[in-house]
Amino acid sequence: MRAVIKCFEIFTCYEHRGTDELPARVSTLEPDEEAICWGVAYCIKDGVAAEKAMSYLSVRESEYDMINTIEFFTEDSPDVPVLSEVLVFMSTLDKSNNRYYLGAAPKEDIALQIATATGPCGPNCDYLFRLVEALREIGHEDKDVTELASSVRKIIDERKMQNKQSNASLNPVSLFASQNLVPKPHLMVPAPVQMGSLRHSPRLLKSQAR
Repeated sequence: MRAVIKCFEIFTCYEHRGTDELPARVSTLEPDEEAICWGVAYCIKDGVAAEKAMSYLSVRESEYDMINTIEFFTEDSPDVPVLSEVLVFMSTLDKSNNRYYLGAAPKEDIALQIATATGPCGPNCDYLFRLVEALREIGHEDKDVTELASSVRKIIDERKMQNKQSNASLNPVSLFASQNLVPKPHLMVPAPVQMGSLRHSPRLLKSQAR
């Protein structure tokens, strides 16, 4: 297909991977005569199954407002299309006609938005990570998509580290350690005491470690 993946720069998602308050970012295609977009075409020969598939896709791809037909080429046939009238969902790149069109943004902002947004279908980042895997499986990784995924993973990892540090600061043992108040082991075990005809070593209570 003579098109290029717009790397999450302009297209938003409210219903699936985001919300109205925090929309997600997903990819779309933009016509480009100098570009090649690699992908997979599916052929459904059964009429009933095809109707079910289109009914499903009309919901899943509801944020794309155009269905175009394209010619489909392969590596073995780069100049002659092996399929014609292949359906592809695309989006109008015009804010006045398409409320899902966001416009370009700095890559750092895009990465932060994808790392944060989540919706009924799951986190926005999963959409991006699966796209990276899908492109890798067909042997045509996209540099911009891969770099964006790396930035998103970095943000997520940093947040996890911050959460661990925050939780550790609330841990009583950590608080003791920060004040050099951690009881020494030999001071935490009371000596046996005489109780009736049996000797017992009372179980250490949490309060004794305070």
